[in-house]
Amino acid sequence: MACSGEEVTSEESGEESNGMNLMDFSDEILLHILRYIPVSDLVLNVRRVCRKLSVLSLDKSLTHTVILHKNYQVDKGKVKQLMREIGIDIHELNMAGCYWVPGMTIDQVTRCKNLRKLNLSGCHLTSLRLSKMLSALQHLRSLAIDVNPGFDASHLSSECKATLSRVLELKQTLYTPSYGVVPCCTSLEKLLLYFEILDRSREGLIISGQLMVGESNVPHYQNLRVFYARLAPGPVNQEVVRLYLAVLSDRTPEKLHAFLISAPGGFAQSCAVKNLLDSMARNVTLDTLQLPRSWMNGSSLLQLLKFSNPVYFSFSRCSLSGSQLVQRVLNGGKDLRSLVGLNLSGCVHCLSPDSLLRKAEDDIDSSIVETLVASCCLLKHLNLSAAHHHSSEGMGKHLCQLLGQLKGLLSLALPVCAVADVSITTTDKPTVQPVANVASQGFGKKVRIGVQTYSRNCLEQGNSKPPSSVFWTLLESLPFLEKLELIGSSFSSAMPRNEPAIRNSLPPCSRAQLVGDAEMAAIGQLAFLQSLTLAQLPNVLTGSGLISIGVQCQRLRTLSLANIGLMGKMMYISALMDMLKQCKCLQDLRLEQPYFSANAQFFQALSHCSSLQRLCIVSRSGTLQSDAVMSFMANCLEVIMCHMFTGESLTVCRNLQHSLIRSFQAERPALDVVVFPLLHEDLTDVIRDVPMMHLDEITLFKSRVAEEPPNLWW
Repeated sequence: MACSGEEVTSEESGEESNGMNLMDFSDEILLHILRYIPVSDLVLNVRRVCRKLSVLSLDKSLTHTVILHKNYQVDKGKVKQLMREIGIDIHELNMAGCYWVPGMTIDQVTRCKNLRKLNLSGCHLTSLRLSKMLSALQHLRSLAIDVNPGFDASHLSSECKATLSRVLELKQTLYTPSYGVVPCCTSLEKLLLYFEILDRSREGLIISGQLMVGESNVPHYQNLRVFYARLAPGPVNQEVVRLYLAVLSDRTPEKLHAFLISAPGGFAQSCAVKNLLDSMARNVTLDTLQLPRSWMNGSSLLQLLKFSNPVYFSFSRCSLSGSQLVQRVLNGGKDLRSLVGLNLSGCVHCLSPDSLLRKAEDDIDSSIVETLVASCCLLKHLNLSAAHHHSSEGMGKHLCQLLGQLKGLLSLALPVCAVADVSITTTDKPTVQPVANVASQGFGKKVRIGVQTYSRNCLEQGNSKPPSSVFWTLLESLPFLEKLELIGSSFSSAMPRNEPAIRNSLPPCSRAQLVGDAEMAAIGQLAFLQSLTLAQLPNVLTGSGLISIGVQCQRLRTLSLANIGLMGKMMYISALMDMLKQCKCLQDLRLEQPYFSANAQFFQALSHCSSLQRLCIVSRSGTLQSDAVMSFMANCLEVIMCHMFTGESLTVCRNLQHSLIRSFQAERPALDVVVFPLLHEDLTDVIRDVPMMHLDEITLFKSRVAEEPPNLWW
């Protein structure tokens, strides 16, 4: 596309012999092509190529929406130039997670006089700066911001409040107890709240969740259609969200159709919450629902609530039985083709018949799965992780065979033991039993074992379907799957949120010992796969299946591997390095493995991932080579996040972190580096300074399938 107006004319005859010149395409076709280029590149680069592209690059159909989210190359100078040249034409601006852009630069948003949607989540914003900005944006209807310590609503001008009074959609991330701008948004139809308040300040002071009474007003919420609240761990977050809910308890909005509260751990009901739920049962009809497990367990709430054309349900960690799932959620097996997302993560009994004597590891009832598949035939996102969903041998169909009927699935999360095929005996899989024996000898113990080296021609090997492989058949039936998670039912990350690192982990399910290299190779069938998570697969030896994935899944952008193979023995490292050499589109890599050695060989292989942007390594008792890390960062110019939590000393970690920042911060303004001992007592204080976008998307391990309703925010 590098051309000039004169060059196009002078070389016209030469182009005719080779085919049509790109500039000979119609404006409509060129505009369609240009839509795939970020607006920042169009305005700052492409428009300077030739006169024709200069005109087309500024077409209002292209400059209407500007997305700077994850555009890590955009610095403050480019943002200013962008706002100066096309600010008046921008109607939607997404700067979410642009933590590296200074607050003074964000002030340039005031040039976007016609802005209707603005996302500034993760950006530096004070109440005074927000007041000045919103005063100039009279057409704004959708807003996303952070509320940080020091926020003062009294600093908001009357013009700012007038703009907020017309806002219909608000997404607010709270880092301090506050109502934020909610009291000013009197026309709200959609309210999304993310509670990230820590229990203690940086100085160690206990934070209170009390808010001033009278800051909010019940009539402000009467137009509310969607209410969503996601809580980070901690009692303060629960205390503050109760105050938000108390506002809704007196008069429940009649148009409310989506009500979601995501809260980890126990979250006791208050009187106001009970009144709210009773009112919802009487007055509203829902299509989207998620409630804390303590509100659902043992209650008749599902019987009382009314649903119409449901779109998304999340019963994560709830004590939902098989009969409750069929009768109350699936409405007795009636048509629920409207349902797009279903999260049953941690619902250990949801696929099993009711029984007081049943154990979590007992076999599932295939008829319940058959009802689920028949009712929700258009389901696109399904999460069944964090439970033991064991298919019985010879009785009914295997879970994988039934799920294969959901041809439209785009994302799927399963426990590792759920894909095990007990009909295949251990004689068919000679590697299974030795793994179980070796694993039982303890973590990190030096044991010599005989392991076959994998064939280098793993692509040919991976294409041969193993006999009677139910997991292979499942993936063969889901050709359009974009996100897959296989997570051990007892897996827990060594680095939980707001707590010290976990030093020990629970042993894997016995059936997980039946899942190994062959099942991993089956994933290579998924040509459209973009995100893959594999955690706690103890029977992976050579890791040969990884090479099939690397070669065939060329769209893979996110890879998360945790506790693969024997604890303390990363025998699949050779295959992993061969895989990484094939992953040209990989952007995010997370590795969590005890005793992992991040050495020169590993980083040399990783350097082949030319699109890599974010790297996170979590390794209890792991080591790293500082010079290899520096060389890797110098070669991979796109990497802007490097998080490494290992067993190295604090001195080694600090020296490497300072060297990385000193060497690369100037040319990579978005660079975020954290190198720290995993088991250090100050880890939680270090974590609190990580940009929320990185922390939530890659650094902290969690299942992300059907985590939220689709299209919750634009």
